[in-house]
Amino acid sequence: MDEIGSGNVVIRSAYSNINYKDALAVTGKGRIMKRFPLVAGIDASGYVHSSEDPRFKEGDPVLVVGCGLGETSDGGFSEFVKVKGDWIVHLPEGLSLHDAMAIGTAGFTAAMAIQRMEDNGQAPDNGPVLVTGATGGVGGMATSMLAGLGYHVAAMTIVGEEDYLTSIGAAEVVDGNELEMGERPLEKSLWAGAIDAVGGKTLAWITRTMRPWETLPLSGWRAVTIW
Repeated sequence: MDEIGSGNVVIRSAYSNINYKDALAVTGKGRIMKRFPLVAGIDASGYVHSSEDPRFKEGDPVLVVGCGLGETSDGGFSEFVKVKGDWIVHLPEGLSLHDAMAIGTAGFTAAMAIQRMEDNGQAPDNGPVLVTGATGGVGGMATSMLAGLGYHVAAMTIVGEEDYLTSIGAAEVVDGNELEMGERPLEKSLWAGAIDAVGGKTLAWITRTMRPWETLPLSGWRAVTIW
């Protein structure tokens, strides 16, 4: 047990999910793991096994997302996960340990983006919201969540899957392969909001087609940033 981390809370891991970041780590295609040996898994849910932190007691259902799991400390694919108490979230009421990880880091990221948008005045009546990378984890969860909240969601993808995207709530599907992005500083104002997980020229185009005073969260590997 002394070899699995330097945190003050030990969690018996019940569930984790396989993220894009985990795939990059275990295939060596991304510089995710900062030391070796290291257990992968950038999130985990489970029960507190032991705790030196008074905020947590044995048997508490909890979860951890990010915070260096699977990068600098052993992650959720281990039977036990030893982490700092500051990293841990008590399992929200209404969620099971399984569902928390089925939603996972991607869903957590999407929810953060939507929350920050709404904190900045985003509302369904403002107009359509664009979601890029909509067939991916963050994009798919964002599409579903926004639709459930009553937003008109334009789901952007370069791989098709129109039936799938409409089944999870997309009101329209934007084909990135056929999109004329233009090069002018400002293009036609289209979006009352957008959630971007792609970056690059797609992000540049979104900034040129946003309506005035609207919100644009950018999700990456480490944070959600809002414009």
